[in-house]
Amino acid sequence: MPFGLVSAWNKRRRSMSQDHSDPWIYKPAEFWQLEDLAPQPRKRRHASSVFTLKEMEEATCSFSDGNLLGKGGFGRVYRGTLKSGEVVAIKKMELPAIKAAEGEREFRVEVDILSRLDHPNLVSLIGYCADGKQRFLVYEYMHNGNLQDHLNGIGERRMDWPLRLKAALGAAKGLAYLHSSSCLGIPIVHRDFKSTNVLLDANFEAKISDFGLAKLMPEGQETHVTARVLGTFGYFDPEYTSTGKLTLQSDVYAFGVVLLELLTGRRAVDLNQGPNDQNLVLQVRHLLNDRKKLRKVIDPEMARNSYTIESIVMFANLASRCVRSESNERPSMVDCVREIQMIIYTNSKGLGMVMHSLRMV
Repeated sequence: MPFGLVSAWNKRRRSMSQDHSDPWIYKPAEFWQLEDLAPQPRKRRHASSVFTLKEMEEATCSFSDGNLLGKGGFGRVYRGTLKSGEVVAIKKMELPAIKAAEGEREFRVEVDILSRLDHPNLVSLIGYCADGKQRFLVYEYMHNGNLQDHLNGIGERRMDWPLRLKAALGAAKGLAYLHSSSCLGIPIVHRDFKSTNVLLDANFEAKISDFGLAKLMPEGQETHVTARVLGTFGYFDPEYTSTGKLTLQSDVYAFGVVLLELLTGRRAVDLNQGPNDQNLVLQVRHLLNDRKKLRKVIDPEMARNSYTIESIVMFANLASRCVRSESNERPSMVDCVREIQMIIYTNSKGLGMVMHSLRMV
């Protein structure tokens, strides 16, 4: 950074709160650079470990129900303890024979991609097991489960606005890293980004998981045309669905849907609602840029003293642009990181002013 910018930045910092525990929160927009997406140095495994079926059984007490963390279309996830004492999450692939080839392909993609990625907002792959027809993926253990469970009241801790913004920022940084070409030399489209694939560690830092549908975009190729649309209903980019053209902006649309989940506390698709209210995007899109109507969609579970209306308005505006039908009208993930950073600062500053006013009374 040029000396003049450093000087300006230092002056700006001195005028801010002394709480600089997260440098992302207080860095003004004019100084954000793509380099900020680079992960901080951390201990990196040189290669993913290879485990045997016996080791998987021992780690999970023979896949006991007491260690079951959850189920999905791929199979089940168990809490496990390796011989080293490390606690991990073990995904056991359980697909019907008709989908065996598809499952094997996703397994290989996940191992290949995650073995080469290293970012604090991506779940780390510790190892895998390919023993006969058995397939397991071993990840770092995420103490607070997935984002959707917390938004729907399954998690033990209620997520007020600052925690939701923290999750949004972490997920945005993870996607921006994938899209930036800095990881493997070419951009990666996640293709199945959703709230259940945003996991939360003990400090509620968000990490993106499940890379089985990820697609590497060859250099100079901004669009991948496919005859088969893959992903999860409710998060599908409408342009990708109608044309079969997959782009980085397909992830941006899905990210926008997750932003709406964070704002409203509702599911992307809720089949318990009436036919016209099942799809979250269609349900709230027309309200996002109307300040008065916007109050109706704010999750009532959030403490009112945890957010400012100004930060809500900014957040809703970003979500609205992310879920636009035309992909070229959506922001990039780098833009999303910058805007969420500013939203966090705006909310923090606004709440600080409120507390100061209360102390003056």
